[in-house]
Amino acid sequence: MCYHVALPWYSKYFPYLALIHTIVLMVSSNFWFKYPKTSSKIEHFVSILGKCFESPWTTKALSETACEHSEENKQRLVGPSSLPKHFSTSSEEGSPNQSAPAATPVKSSVQFSAEKLVIEVPAMTILDKKDGEQAKALFEKVRKFRAHVEDSDLIYKLYVAQTVTKTVKFILILCYTMTFVAAINFAHVCEPEIKHLTGYSKFQCTHNMAFMLKKLLVSYIALICVYGMVCIYTLFWLFRRPLKEYSFEKVREESSFSDIPDVKNDFAFLLHMVDQYDQLYSKRFGVFLSEVSENKLREISLNHEWTFEKLRQHVTRNAAEKLELHLFMLSGVPDAVFDLTDLEILRLELIPEARITAKISQMTNLHELHLYHCPAKVEQTAFVFLRDHLRCLHVKFTDVAEIPTWVYLLKSLREMYLVGNLNSENNKMIGLESLRDLRHLKTLHLKSNLTKIPTNITDLSPHLVKLVVDNDGTKLLVLNSLKKMMNLAELELHNCELERIPHAIFSLTNLQELHLKSNNIRSIEEVISFQHLKRLTCLKLSHNQIVSIPLSISHVKNLESLYLSHNKLESLPASLFNLPKLRHLDVGHNSIVVIPLEVGFLQSLQYFAISGNKVEVVPKQLFKCTKLRTLNLGHNCISTVPEKIGQLALLTQLELKGNCLDRLPPQLGQCALLRRGGLVVEDHLFDSLPLEVKESINQESGVPFANGV
Repeated sequence: MCYHVALPWYSKYFPYLALIHTIVLMVSSNFWFKYPKTSSKIEHFVSILGKCFESPWTTKALSETACEHSEENKQRLVGPSSLPKHFSTSSEEGSPNQSAPAATPVKSSVQFSAEKLVIEVPAMTILDKKDGEQAKALFEKVRKFRAHVEDSDLIYKLYVAQTVTKTVKFILILCYTMTFVAAINFAHVCEPEIKHLTGYSKFQCTHNMAFMLKKLLVSYIALICVYGMVCIYTLFWLFRRPLKEYSFEKVREESSFSDIPDVKNDFAFLLHMVDQYDQLYSKRFGVFLSEVSENKLREISLNHEWTFEKLRQHVTRNAAEKLELHLFMLSGVPDAVFDLTDLEILRLELIPEARITAKISQMTNLHELHLYHCPAKVEQTAFVFLRDHLRCLHVKFTDVAEIPTWVYLLKSLREMYLVGNLNSENNKMIGLESLRDLRHLKTLHLKSNLTKIPTNITDLSPHLVKLVVDNDGTKLLVLNSLKKMMNLAELELHNCELERIPHAIFSLTNLQELHLKSNNIRSIEEVISFQHLKRLTCLKLSHNQIVSIPLSISHVKNLESLYLSHNKLESLPASLFNLPKLRHLDVGHNSIVVIPLEVGFLQSLQYFAISGNKVEVVPKQLFKCTKLRTLNLGHNCISTVPEKIGQLALLTQLELKGNCLDRLPPQLGQCALLRRGGLVVEDHLFDSLPLEVKESINQESGVPFANGV
């Protein structure tokens, strides 16, 4: 009984309590019960971190940027924010404003930067192709991991809760353990109620294990105190610093990757935890958060894949016999492109990180550039070259803000083609940048959805010669700005939903050609006002809803070309044939039944198309137009062709296919310039011609003559 009293209950159950304490503290140090919201993220992060640390691209990128001086970094183009102040304000050189991409302000420094590029790339291409692909995959993994983790702070909250739990547990263990330690003694006084048996009421007892048990508990308290101090320090660390925000400011200062973004929430917390282990990990990890680093990797892979020889194989000749190169959906513009010095046309499509370097100055034959959804950045030397040499520019965009601002400063530009949305969501015009610096621009082509002619186009009014607006079915309501463009010689308004000829056009006294095709024009009574436009020679009204030609058409005396195909005409007025200078008349694809006899008055007529109508008879008067070179009569109801067709000695193109003919007149042989390629007719009708006529038509046409065919 004395021994039982001398031994406290705590000493009996100490091993079991220690086991329970250990289990609780272990649980408070793990994330497994929150899987996959916490533990899987941490495991994934550690896995990515290890791969980023060991990646050859990390070492190569850091060693590369460590050699670059901060002054050189400013000279290198990385975006609009690197624009030197004096470059943005230089009006004399026509340099871009602050929102424009730029490079070095001094020519010598630009050349140094460009030379550095040439030296850099061969040094970096020693990166193994497999390592390059792995690095690209790491960039994608880091991007996805950031998007997955940065939107919450669950790991941080759970870590704080666990640390608080461990601290409270430590304090609780410490309190009751220290209380019971004091109660354990080697000597113990025992007073059992057994005097009637032994004759003694008090005993002096000793506990042989008390000494060791006390030392064991003191050691346990010491260990618990160490553990508790760590928990307290962790709490101090947790609440002393903003652990849900992580800045790579030092990394940005030490490297050229100035675009490494600051992160937040659980992503930031994990990086703070990594810093407690080794700050070098987060520094190397930051390389894979930089778009500049990713673009540099893409550039190296791009230049390795697209060599000069491969690019040369993709160069083609277009219909105008000009050398052309089309690059589509690449990560950038390969450096070898700028070594194609004989290239005349360069097309860049869907290249978001296109960068035009100073090496483009080697391409002295380049006069035409296409940027399709490609907001290209240019270095200053490259801009100066483009400003002085570029003649034609095509830009396709989704929003007008995507048009590079340096485009508006190409003072030598002759032609500009803009294709994209020029209206905002509320249908108000988004103003283009000022066009007044385009001093030599002659042709402007807009394919968009305008509701009015942009007012900034009037900046071009002193020198603009041709304006084309293709509105893609959006109704063009306001055209008053046209009145200020007095030097305009050619105007095209396509798919603008026009119902009448706009009155603003009658103020353009220098207008020579007017194209209003693909609208909803029903009446052209205003055509009488064209008599005041003394220089008007060409009028195109195809693909409309015109039902009649007014008699006043005869007042437009200088008209040389008239296009009225694909309308709803049923007849042609006699006054139409009182235009002495008319050389080109197209009334095809209407509902015309009769060709007026007055057609013979058009002595200057060289082209006459009336195919796709309901004509039954070809009047002999038509063959008085001896200057005819092209005569299209196909797809009508013609049963015979007059023999007088032989009077058309200059005829080179004759279309008769789709009629009710049973034979062709032999007089076709008198059309000395007519060849088989220019004669569009059914084969059996051609076979019905006399042999000598077929020989005459077949000669010099390259058609073999055999078996009477």
